Amino acid sequence: MRILFIGDIVGKPGVEIVLQALPGLRRQESIDLVIANGENSESGSGITPTIYKRLISAGVDCVTLGDHIYRKKDIISVLESRDNIVKPANYPAEAPGKTWTVVKSETGKEVAVFSLMGRVFMKPVDCPYHKANEIMNEIPESVKIRFCDFHAEATSDKQLMGRHLDGRVTAVCGTHTHVPTADEQVLPGGTAFISDVGMTGPHESILGRKIEKVLQATMTFRPIPFDVATKQVEISGVVIEVDASTGKAQGIRRIKVNERDARNFEDEYED
Repeated sequence: MRILFIGDIVGKPGVEIVLQALPGLRRQESIDLVIANGENSESGSGITPTIYKRLISAGVDCVTLGDHIYRKKDIISVLESRDNIVKPANYPAEAPGKTWTVVKSETGKEVAVFSLMGRVFMKPVDCPYHKANEIMNEIPESVKIRFCDFHAEATSDKQLMGRHLDGRVTAVCGTHTHVPTADEQVLPGGTAFISDVGMTGPHESILGRKIEKVLQATMTFRPIPFDVATKQVEISGVVIEVDASTGKAQGIRRIKVNERDARNFEDEYED
């Protein structure tokens, strides 16, 4: 079984390349399930019901979110009514959204998906490590395949979560910093891990924003809006090989899809 996880989708460029490439990418890579972090998909911060629906229609099976989850308040109705989108599980119980969910792959295999927020250099939230333990007890034992999106700033925090959940989940994949790391591996207990899968959006940028805007604001302290960039749009993600009978990971590899690749995937899918 193969799971594709797509890193933080940033703005319209990120959304559009996913819509263009995903159907063909799923077919070429024999992907059984697609999970995507969509918290920056609306103008670089937040997600709307319209974007959520477009991502699902394109082939995303489950959407994870992070610290910008409520920037667009109309997403709350989706969080409260849909079963294939989750909030950071260590947010307060009163915060809208599900702490974890179970979705089905193309072959009918059940996959539990949850997101956690780190605390190092992030806004105050409940302990992600204790919350992870709670979730492990809540997910039915029959659901062997379990995926964690750890939305955190510090690589040390992310590596620690990988070790904390090693052998108890299929994968721990980091998001939030938008820069892919080269530490992908299968940990001793059978959990696929990477500190950060990178972002899906314009890579000629500062984390998805126009370089000149960020530089100007940094040097002048003026309140300049960080507009989403438009050039060198790429998908960043990982493909995880899974033993569906045990839920253990057998491999993890980084993937990058540029605009030319996306057009090729689109053409092959239409053929």
